[in-house]
Amino acid sequence: MLEDINRTLAKCFGWVSTVLPLGLKFFAIAVAVAAVFLFFDFRTLGLLFLLIGCFCAFFFRDPKRETVFTDDEIACPADGTVLSIKTEDDPNSVVVRIFLSIFDVHVQRATVNGKIGDIFYNKGTFLFANNPEADKNERNLIQIFKNGDPSRFAHVEQITGAIARRIECWVSPKQDIKIGGHLGLVRFGSQVAVYLPKEKVRVLVKEGQKVQGGITVLGLWK
Repeated sequence: MLEDINRTLAKCFGWVSTVLPLGLKFFAIAVAVAAVFLFFDFRTLGLLFLLIGCFCAFFFRDPKRETVFTDDEIACPADGTVLSIKTEDDPNSVVVRIFLSIFDVHVQRATVNGKIGDIFYNKGTFLFANNPEADKNERNLIQIFKNGDPSRFAHVEQITGAIARRIECWVSPKQDIKIGGHLGLVRFGSQVAVYLPKEKVRVLVKEGQKVQGGITVLGLWK
């Protein structure tokens, strides 16, 4: 009985130990505001800010993932739902777009072992991240080349949503990166796009599929 209770609690609250420092900062601010409201007996507002604090902590979780990928596998860079898999502006590339709800883990991860190329930040609109026109939103493209080979790329683009207004990039150009390694984070609902060489990759995921960053195999090198 006690073991069952411990397993249930671990399943429900195990994420608490994975919260990023930034999440703890937002949590502390919200709790401080809640304490002030509760002190002056504004209970509704106090409880509201407590809920906001808990949500912020939950949003900024970063679960440990140590999935081992083979050399021909491409890792999914984000948690979420696959929106589309298609050729867009570049006829030689296939683009996989993933929608991240506010309840998904929002840390982005490297798709392959290799080297970071250039990083391109573009200002844009703030449409909802599941909108077909969200590719014009504010975004940050991180070039990633498998083992430094420019013909084998698996670029990751961080895209804001209607609520998300802040992109965090944790890597730099020319930096070596391991598959599943941290790339950055987009705050509060977003989209992530992966750009792959069309003739050199076989995409395994399907539209509508739920995926996990650093766990799901996105595709295979031919």
